[in-house]
Amino acid sequence: MNNACLIAIDGSKPCLRALEYAIQDAATRKEAPHIYLVNVQPGLSPNVTRFIDGKTVENFHRDNGEESLAAAKARLGATGLSSSSHVMVGEAAPSLVQFAQSKGCSLIVIGTHGFGTMIGLVMGSVTTKVVHLSNVPVLLVK
Repeated sequence: MNNACLIAIDGSKPCLRALEYAIQDAATRKEAPHIYLVNVQPGLSPNVTRFIDGKTVENFHRDNGEESLAAAKARLGATGLSSSSHVMVGEAAPSLVQFAQSKGCSLIVIGTHGFGTMIGLVMGSVTTKVVHLSNVPVLLVK
């Protein structure tokens, strides 16, 4: 594991709160972690490419991902912390965990929407899945 942190970003206020927490935490460390801002776009049905060319679908995912990352990138850029942003396509929880493993992240930070246990169970919360799949600590910021 290296000194790196993944922050899941979907453009929501809870994700920006998670980013603020990570920025404040980094300020207290002797060596600030590299921060990976990661947005995962849900994959479209393979049948879509029968009607729309693959490049258009790829551009759609990239543009939506970049839009979701914009506020977080701007905020993080103002801090001078080492960071990079990434847009992925697939199922959110496994994609986030695999990315964190591939980069040797020592922490995954996720902003929660605060719906509570019952709604999380019914909706199949991405956060819950990340907690179960990850072999590194997952910090939930409410």
